[in-house]
Amino acid sequence: MSPPPPLEERLRRRIAAEGPIPVSVWMAEANAHYYATRDPFGAAGDFTTAPEISQMFGELAGLWLADLWLRSGRPASAHYVELGPGRGTLAADALRAMKGAGLTPDVHLVETSPVLREAQAGRLPGAVWHDDLSTLPADGRLLVVVNEFFDALPVEQRDARGRERTVDWRDGRFTPVGAVETEASPASLAIAADLSRRIARQGGAALIVDYGHDRPGRGDTLQAVSRHAYADPFEAPGERDLTAHVDFSALAAAAKGVRVSGPVPQGAWLDAMGLSVRAAALARAAPARTEEIEAARLRLSAPSQMGRLFKVLAFSAPDWQEPAGF
Repeated sequence: MSPPPPLEERLRRRIAAEGPIPVSVWMAEANAHYYATRDPFGAAGDFTTAPEISQMFGELAGLWLADLWLRSGRPASAHYVELGPGRGTLAADALRAMKGAGLTPDVHLVETSPVLREAQAGRLPGAVWHDDLSTLPADGRLLVVVNEFFDALPVEQRDARGRERTVDWRDGRFTPVGAVETEASPASLAIAADLSRRIARQGGAALIVDYGHDRPGRGDTLQAVSRHAYADPFEAPGERDLTAHVDFSALAAAAKGVRVSGPVPQGAWLDAMGLSVRAAALARAAPARTEEIEAARLRLSAPSQMGRLFKVLAFSAPDWQEPAGF
């Protein structure tokens, strides 16, 4: 029998030495290994995000930022910032759209994965990478995009008495222990608070897109995806993507000193930003791709696909204009 993978062995040893570990630790360890060791996106990976479905998503995100920048006085110093930028696809599309509006910010990417940094470098020459928000520029306006980032941050799960759910090693497998009454992500709230404070101090805005709900989280939403199918989140740690529904009401409440807009359903936001108009323009330019473009439009915006489950939230500096689409 071959030895277990290094992360699995490390977690087994830790549980043997310390006892069951919190679900939040399990999720943090598993995702850190997962994203550091692979490109998980696209048909050959485990899942597909909106920027990989169509250029329209990134373009509309870029136009949203450019429109707000224009209406807020075209400030000279501006930085494009993306948290968890994947392959750099969204940033490339957004920056192209911004350039058409006369906005050419420098690029800062918050990314820890060496594999993904390499992919991003190919699309975004001149980008500056950061391990976290602490080293982002402290002056100049921040134009921030956060797409499918918060869902991968660790969650704490607790029962009705406040006891934290844990993961144990029993009978030759990892096993969750305890019921789930509530679910929260302190890591997400800390990042939302930090990001909002920076925007309040420096000016700018953040566009946050993810899947989740706009009411306080109750129950278990932890899930795993492998090869575009749901999988057991307590098997093969570090070999599948772990996510949980984002609590948008909690993110909004964590914001400090900024205007909070939304959340609104992704489909409604994209429609308000002109998704159908952009799809029609692309189809006119490439008639042979009309069906493909329409399929992508529906996948992004239809309520039965990404349009309802995915939400859009925005933070903007109080002295900036109100953002479009909300």
